[in-house]
Amino acid sequence: MQAGPVAVLGAGSWGTALAALIARHGHPTILWGRDATVVDAIDARHENPHYLPGIALPDTLRATTDMATAMSGASLVLVVVPSHAFTETLHALAPLRPQGAGVAWATKGFEPGSGRFLHEVAAETLGPGVPLAVVTGPSFAKEVAQGLPTALTVHGDDAGFVQQVASVLHGPNFRAYTGDDMRGAELGGAMKNVLAVATGAADGMGLGLNARTGLITRGLNEMLRLNAAIGGRPETLMGLAGLGDLVLTCTGDLSRNRRLGLALGRGQSLQDAVREIGQVVESVQTADEVMRLADRHGLELPIAQNVRDVLHGDITPAEALQRLLARDRKPEYADGLFRPPAQD
Repeated sequence: MQAGPVAVLGAGSWGTALAALIARHGHPTILWGRDATVVDAIDARHENPHYLPGIALPDTLRATTDMATAMSGASLVLVVVPSHAFTETLHALAPLRPQGAGVAWATKGFEPGSGRFLHEVAAETLGPGVPLAVVTGPSFAKEVAQGLPTALTVHGDDAGFVQQVASVLHGPNFRAYTGDDMRGAELGGAMKNVLAVATGAADGMGLGLNARTGLITRGLNEMLRLNAAIGGRPETLMGLAGLGDLVLTCTGDLSRNRRLGLALGRGQSLQDAVREIGQVVESVQTADEVMRLADRHGLELPIAQNVRDVLHGDITPAEALQRLLARDRKPEYADGLFRPPAQD
């Protein structure tokens, strides 16, 4: 596939950071966003004052509120919007997509309500023959925008398109790996947000580093068992899309989901915590979708279950802790590491 202009849809922190990265790598890049104030600041002052204040963006990065302008002549479309806006954005871009342009996304989560994986939504919305790929892995937008070293992974069914996406992202301080397990990659990117709420709450309650590490490790176990049940490959979750993203999100205070857990663990209400964070916190919706998926496959996921119940206000973080500690003792991996699905 020929290299050409890149359209990035979504001018939040992550969309802006990826657009800046691609522009710095020498690719003509246009960033689309809804907020005219943010878009004008990016285009004129080369800064996103709302989401990435104080970080200089490349002069070559253009921004617009007109999706048709952003899409014109694009050889690659990268969607970077919250999961609740993903379907709407795909419907909007579909008639504007240039012939032959593939669509990738760096959105993490499921389609709210249906619980569908985003690659399923994209395939249905865009139709057959459109190359698709997901960009995922351990990455904070602020650090990418600052040019700090980062490694991500790109997964898709079209090997040529996966390489095209990876090539525009790959650069001196950014490594882009590739794979073809979209289902496993998307599960890791979505589920780690739920588990980050658990570790954040534990830290907010002052439970210590042992508790945090135990939750990360047993959370990875839950990810692996659900991944096996849906047909994902275990190595996907032992890499950047799973373990890497899980550790970053559970331990890094730039994570909105971890910060939500910290606030809940300190006794703050969900509404106040989300308001204070000031951006979309994906785990609030994703916890429901993870548990619907688990129920569909007959899986018991104690950590994810308790996070959902805390987010629904059914129990407090302290009550969730007591539930987890009261569980019966059993082998760590009774049926081997990757075999589905021994109950926790």
